[in-house]
Amino acid sequence: MLRLSVALTAALALASCATITRGTTTAFVVETIPSGAYVRLSTGQECNSTPCTFARISREAEFTVLIRKEGYQEVTANVSHATASGGGLGMAGNVLVGGLIGAAVDANSGATQNLVPNPLVVHLEALAPAEVAPALTSENAPAAQPAAAPDGAAAPAPTPS
Repeated sequence: MLRLSVALTAALALASCATITRGTTTAFVVETIPSGAYVRLSTGQECNSTPCTFARISREAEFTVLIRKEGYQEVTANVSHATASGGGLGMAGNVLVGGLIGAAVDANSGATQNLVPNPLVVHLEALAPAEVAPALTSENAPAAQPAAAPDGAAAPAPTPS
């Protein structure tokens, strides 16, 4: 009876190895070169200035990442998931020890997965000078031009103020 209780305790302790050792969530990191870009995930999370770390993202998540920085081309990237070597080892531990319940938990919890790519590293491309339109202010606004006179007549001279 003692052997049976020890064996059951060991089996329960080893059940769902990947879920216990890796967890079902992970941190997702976005880096840009140059840094300082705005990031928005399709999950609704945002970061105002790279580098960014988004905590507690499901290892099974699939989402898009939008990256913006003034003067640079906007970038959209896709993030998916794949079986991780550490997750596969945790699953193998379940199978070898006979923890079929643990194997089922690991397979369904996402603990065997990793986000791909993670970290997401993006080299931003600068816009061509013609594509970058500076904000219009009173200091850089074009001066008002006098209207042209009809039928080729001379335009009236501006009056001094």
